[in-house]
Amino acid sequence: MERIRSRIQFKSTVSEPVKLRKRKSKLYNKGDISQVSGFLGVNVAIFTVAFRLVNCFLVQTSFVPDEYWQSLEISHHMVFNYGYETWEWKEGIRGYFYPFIFAVLYKILHLLNYDTVQLLVFLPRVVHALLAAFVDVKLYSLILTLENPDVAKWTYLCQLCSWFTWYCCTRTLTNTMETMLTALALCYYPLPGSRKNNSLKYLALVALAVIVRPTALIVWFPLLLYHFWQENNKLKLIVYQGFPIALLMLGISTLIDCMFYGKFILVQFNFLKFNVLHNVAEFYGSHPWHWYFTQGCVAVLGPHLPFFLHGCTLASKRYRILLITVLWTVVVYSLLPHKEFRFIYPLLPFCVIFCGMSLSKLKAWRKSAAGALLVLNLLPALYTGLVHQRGTLDVMGKLQNLCDVTNPQSSAVPEVFFLMPCHSTPFYSHVHCPVKLRFLECPPDLTGDKNYVDEADRFFADPSLWLKTTFSNQSTLPSHLVFFDPLEKAISAFLDTNRFVKKDEIFHTHVPEGRVGRSIFIYERGP
Repeated sequence: MERIRSRIQFKSTVSEPVKLRKRKSKLYNKGDISQVSGFLGVNVAIFTVAFRLVNCFLVQTSFVPDEYWQSLEISHHMVFNYGYETWEWKEGIRGYFYPFIFAVLYKILHLLNYDTVQLLVFLPRVVHALLAAFVDVKLYSLILTLENPDVAKWTYLCQLCSWFTWYCCTRTLTNTMETMLTALALCYYPLPGSRKNNSLKYLALVALAVIVRPTALIVWFPLLLYHFWQENNKLKLIVYQGFPIALLMLGISTLIDCMFYGKFILVQFNFLKFNVLHNVAEFYGSHPWHWYFTQGCVAVLGPHLPFFLHGCTLASKRYRILLITVLWTVVVYSLLPHKEFRFIYPLLPFCVIFCGMSLSKLKAWRKSAAGALLVLNLLPALYTGLVHQRGTLDVMGKLQNLCDVTNPQSSAVPEVFFLMPCHSTPFYSHVHCPVKLRFLECPPDLTGDKNYVDEADRFFADPSLWLKTTFSNQSTLPSHLVFFDPLEKAISAFLDTNRFVKKDEIFHTHVPEGRVGRSIFIYERGP
C-alpha cells in the first residue's frame, strides 16, 4: 500500500507540469498571435513607425529620376497646372493612379494654404514611410502564423536592417509601391499552413500592384498559377473573385486616366505596346543576361545574401512556391535587355523570410551574426542615404531661393538651364513656383530613324558649339546655368564671354561616373 500510495503521489506531482507544458506547447504551435502580439504587438507597431519615420528623414539623396518625374512632378502638374510631363505621359504609357494619391494630398494642402515646398516634397515620403511600417508589422504577423515567434523575430530584424529597403522604402517610386503591395498581398496569400489567407484581399492588392506597375504581373504569375492549381473551387475563384476584382481595379484606373488625359485611353495596353513592340526600354541602356545573378541580387540582398542562401536549404515544402517565384522573376528580368536594381526590389520581402529562418537556426552564434548583419547594413544605408548622390536634391534647395525674387509681371523672371544628363534633378515639384526651368531633353526615337540623336547627346558631343549655336542672340541667354564640374573646362570660354559667374558649388558624389561629376556648379549671369 505504501508503494502504491507513493507512486500515485509521484505521478500527481509530475503530471501537472507535464499537462501544463503540453497545453502551452499546443497554444504555441497554433501560432495564437493574441498570446504573443498581445504583449509585444503594440510596442512593435510603435517602434516600427518611429523607425520608418527616422528612415524617411535620413534618406536625403536621389536614386533614379522616376522617383520625381513619374510621381511628384506629375502630381504637381495635376493640382497646380504647371510642371513637366515627360514623353511617357505624352504617349500615354503611364497611368495617373499612383500620382493621383499624392495629388489628393497636394490639393488638401493647397486648400488649407499649407502648400509649402517642404511639405510637397516630404509629405508623400512620410506616407510611404507609414505604409512601409505597416508592411513590416504585417510581415512579422504573417511569420507568426506560419512559424514560431523566434523565426518571426529574426525575420522582422532582417526586414528592418536591410540596407536596400532602408534606401528605397520611403522613395516615391512605383517600384516601392509595387513592393509594398506585393508584401501585403503575400500576407493574405493562401500559403500552406497559413490561417490569414483571404483571396479577395490578396487579389485586390495584386490588382493594385499591376495597375501601379504592370510588371508586377511577372512576380505574381507563378503565385497566381499555384493558387489556381491548389484551389478546389476553381470556377468560384475566377468568376466570383478574380474577374470582378480585375475589372473593378482596371475600371477605376481607366476612369482616372481618361479624366486627366481627356480621352479614352488604356495605358496598360500602351505600356506593353511600347515596351514589347518598340523595345523602348533598351534605349536607356542594356546589360548582359547574367547581370542580376552576378550584380543585381548581390547588391540588393547585400549582407543578407549568405543568410538567404542558407535559409533556402532549410525551408520546408510550403515555401517552395516562394523560391520558385524568386527564381522565375530573376530569370524573366534577365531576358530583358534593360536592367536596374529597383526592378527586383519586390523580391526582397520574399528573401527576408528565408533570412529569418537561417538566423533562427544559428543558435550558437546567431547573436554575433545578427550584430554583423546590422553593422554591415548600417554602413551602406547611411552612406547611400546621406552622402551618395545628394547634390541633385541640394541644388534644388538653392534654386528654390529664386522664387523669392520671381515676379510674374516682370520681364526679369529668372531662367535656369540644366546642362546635365536629362532628368538629373527634380523639377517644379521641388521649387513650387513658376520660375523658368529648362533641361536637355532625351526622348527615345519612336519613328525608326537610324540617324536620330537626342538633344542631350548633341550637346555633349560638342558643348561649346551647341551653346554658341543655341544662344547666338544674347537676349535668349538664361540667368542661371547648372552643370556637373567636368563640363566647366569645356564651356569656360562661353561662360567668360557671357559674364557667367560661379555662385555655388555643391557636393554630389565621391564616385563620379560618365557625364556625372563629383560636384554641381551654379553659374549666374552678371550685369
